[in-house]
Amino acid sequence: MEYAQRLISTRRGAVLVAALAAILAGILIVAYVQRYRHSVNSEGAPVTVLVAKQAIAKGTSGTLIATTGLYSATTIRQSQLLNGAFSDASTLRDKVATRDIYQGSQLKATDFAPAATDVAASLTKHQRIISIPFDATHGDVQNIQAGDHVDVYALFNLVTVDARGIPTGTGASHTVLRMIMSNVDVQNVIKGAGVGTFYFKVTDVQATKLAFAADNGKLWLALRPAAGAKTTPPSLVTVETLMLGVSPQAVYQSLGGRG
Repeated sequence: MEYAQRLISTRRGAVLVAALAAILAGILIVAYVQRYRHSVNSEGAPVTVLVAKQAIAKGTSGTLIATTGLYSATTIRQSQLLNGAFSDASTLRDKVATRDIYQGSQLKATDFAPAATDVAASLTKHQRIISIPFDATHGDVQNIQAGDHVDVYALFNLVTVDARGIPTGTGASHTVLRMIMSNVDVQNVIKGAGVGTFYFKVTDVQATKLAFAADNGKLWLALRPAAGAKTTPPSLVTVETLMLGVSPQAVYQSLGGRG
C-alpha cells in the first residue's frame, strides 16, 4: 500500500497508472463490442414477414388475403422467423388456407395449399363464376379460350314505357342491341360440336344481369385484344340509329329511358 502511494505520488508513477487504466478500459470496450456483435449475430439480420392482421378462417383464399389487406408486412429478427414464413404477398396467390390462422401469427407455407383445383377458393368477396352456353356464331367458340377477355352484347325487344316503367301500349316493340359488359374475364370454355359453355368471372351484380339476359334476350361475345384494348362508351343500336341516323339518345328517350 505504501509502495503504491509512493508510486502515484511521482510523475512517472502517475503516467504508468494512467496508462494501465487506459489499457484496462480498452480491454473492457473490446470485450463489450465483441459481446454485442455476438448477440446481434445470434439474433440474425432484420427480415420481413407477413403477419395476420386479424383471424383468418380456414378456406380463405390467398388472393383474398393479398388483395384485401388481411395481412401486414412486419420486420423481425431472423431468429424469430418461422420455417416457411412468407415475406412476399404474391406468394399467397393461387393458395387457400388449410387451417384457422390467428391474429398476429406469421403466414407460412404449412398453413396453405394450392387452390388451382378449388375454383371457389380463388374468388374474392363479390366475385362469382357463371356459366352460359353459346353457339358457334354468337360465342365465337373457335377462337375464344380460357384467359381471354370479351365484351358482351345483348339484344332485346323493347316496348315504350312511362316514367314508372309501365308499358304504355301505344307503340310497337323495338329491337335494341347494346354492349352490356366490357372486359369480362373468361375463366374456362368447354367446347362441343359447334357449341361451347363459357365460364365468366364477374361480380355478383354482373352475374344477375348475365343470367337474365341469357334467358330473356340474345347474347353475343366479342373477343378483345390481348393487350392495349380500348372501349367506346356503349350506345343503343336499332333500325332507326343504323339506317336513319337517329341518335341513340333520341331512341333511348322514346322508349321511356331517363337521364
